[in-house]
Amino acid sequence: MPEGHTVHRLARAFEAAFAGHRVRLASPQGRFSAEAARLDGRVMLSAEAVGKHLLLALAPEADVDPADPSVAFVHVHLGLYGAWTFAGDEGFAVASAIGAPRRRIGEIEVAGDPEGTADWRRLVPRETVRLRIIGPSGLADLTGPTACEVYDAARRAELLARLGPDPLRADADPVRFLARVRASRTAIGVLLMNQEVISGVGNIYRAEALFRARLDPQVPGRDLTVPMLEGIWDDLAELMAYGARTGRIVTTEPEDRDIEARIIERSRGPHQNGDEDPSVVPREKSFYVYHRQTLPCRICGTPVRSADLAGRTLFWCPRCQRRRVRRAAWSREHPAARWAGPSSGSTPPGGSLPDVARRERPADA
Repeated sequence: MPEGHTVHRLARAFEAAFAGHRVRLASPQGRFSAEAARLDGRVMLSAEAVGKHLLLALAPEADVDPADPSVAFVHVHLGLYGAWTFAGDEGFAVASAIGAPRRRIGEIEVAGDPEGTADWRRLVPRETVRLRIIGPSGLADLTGPTACEVYDAARRAELLARLGPDPLRADADPVRFLARVRASRTAIGVLLMNQEVISGVGNIYRAEALFRARLDPQVPGRDLTVPMLEGIWDDLAELMAYGARTGRIVTTEPEDRDIEARIIERSRGPHQNGDEDPSVVPREKSFYVYHRQTLPCRICGTPVRSADLAGRTLFWCPRCQRRRVRRAAWSREHPAARWAGPSSGSTPPGGSLPDVARRERPADA
């Protein structure tokens, strides 16, 4: 399932490709036909990401106030199998496909052009396309989403109120995250995956953030200190901001990447931007524990473990992650940066992480 940084990249792609333009909507699959017909020909005002949810605002005219009742929102949650694919003029979209692995839209067979080399205006949608959006410079096809529906302003407000704060949004209130965690007896390893506690965190960010905090995933939320939770929030904000800028999840520090540079996956993981680029950090060097079960921990050499936790596979190092409560290094070393939110700096050379605080290593490592 795409994590939150991916949906923020999608929102930016839609803003760049369609915002301010009148768009055509269709549902080749037929499951969104009535809604597409009602919204066909409207102007896309904006694209918004909150956690793993995408909201596309459509209005009758470009000068309509976003708060006007006539504005409708196409709400999309990709889930495990959903994906958007883009095709258009040169420079139309920042990526050809975002979401679950899919063929690029240019590989779709076109009538009279089986190689898929025709102009994007002639691309024939596959019968599985739930929604096709066409603008003046290109198109986007949606396949396999968990949700594709129309919201009004009230339903959008309900969604934002229900979800926990999103570290990538400027309006995120980390105090809500802290309060919900400290009020719960549930394990922190479960709480980080609860979208009503914090939005956008998926299995990779959950596993890696807990490792970087050297935190036992089974610690109840109410047992954690405020500085520990501040450190986890700030670390996630930096890691996810890097993912939103680059399209890649990289959680390892440069000096650790060549240590036990292996990963165990039954099949190829989700495609990330730059997977074919030799200059980026490869997948097998990007994580400390995610999909590294049975392999030696990059820090202490202990075999990484995996187990089911609330229906999802948790990955952790039983030696490094023995701490149950500690003061986070981030809040101690950088008090002025607390709650500063995601960094907006440029991507570091070579795909390295932003300048986040180093996590402490266990004294007996």
